[in-house]
Amino acid sequence: MKSYVKELAKNRNLPDKELLALIRGGVDELLEKEADKARKKVFGDRVYIRGLIEISSICKNDCIYCGIRCSNSKAARYRLTKEDILSCCRAGKELGFSTFVLQGGEDLYFTDDVLCDIIVGIKNIAPDAAVTLSLGERSKESYRRLKAAGADRYLLRHETATAEHYEKLHPVGMKLDVRKKCLFDLKEIGFQVGSGFMVGSPYQTDEHILRDIRFLQELKPEMIGIGPFVPHKDTPFGGFQSGSLELTLRLISILRLCFPEALIPATTALGTIAEGGRERGLQCGANVVMPNLSPKAARESYNLYDNKLITGAESAEGLKILEEKIKSAGYSMTMSRGDAPGFAKEQD
Repeated sequence: MKSYVKELAKNRNLPDKELLALIRGGVDELLEKEADKARKKVFGDRVYIRGLIEISSICKNDCIYCGIRCSNSKAARYRLTKEDILSCCRAGKELGFSTFVLQGGEDLYFTDDVLCDIIVGIKNIAPDAAVTLSLGERSKESYRRLKAAGADRYLLRHETATAEHYEKLHPVGMKLDVRKKCLFDLKEIGFQVGSGFMVGSPYQTDEHILRDIRFLQELKPEMIGIGPFVPHKDTPFGGFQSGSLELTLRLISILRLCFPEALIPATTALGTIAEGGRERGLQCGANVVMPNLSPKAARESYNLYDNKLITGAESAEGLKILEEKIKSAGYSMTMSRGDAPGFAKEQD
């Protein structure tokens, strides 16, 4: 296994057999050490902070794993207004944020006109800040309009690169090919693009994970978000187990070695399934954290999965707590934009 780690660190790739062996391996201190070394070579000890704004819990889709799926009658529904969103950005600017991430369900209210108006409003408040969108599948023309309005980045997890597995996680009518096309459209338009997948989602195999990594190698995203699957009690997957912390951490390290220049978040889901999970993610190669700038009522209603953390270091008000946690893990917190190499507009 040691030779596989060394080869991956040197060449950024392995043949399928060796990569599967690493995926299936146990705790590997050398793998973590090499991943940490790789991220420090590109990014130093910096952990980039993004301000997350959850703009809507309304969604037209019925993804089987998701707590805000349209058929969940128990879900609390809300939609932030333009002024709500801009107010969050003003508060975030005062706190020092220079990236705002607008995330939400695929809410049909947020047309191109509505979103472009909001993006322009954010840029008026914070002209040098990055605007990241995570709002699902849209047309290529829609993505073009959002980019022209000033959006800088777009996050869209592919969730699984295996069509048969994708169909087990999504309702009839949602197709992996459509999701992939959206991602390549975003790349072509010039967004900094983020993709990724759930770890330990129902029916997932090691071979599925291998295909996920191969797809990411094809896409070459600037950002890669992975996190453990966490069930929601009011979905058909409510009785399934959460994804493994150990496997998620191992995959963060593998992805860091495959993609040394990627921005990789230590997700809220990591902290949800294990105390100190987010900090362990940083030590395994992650370098982004996204505390929540949403209004408190919205945070409580945006329940993608059970027991989601919304207070303390997960919240914008808890920046001091977060900074101490990042420092205790051996890193330093930065509020700078943290663009992907090749897109950088500033020297950190």
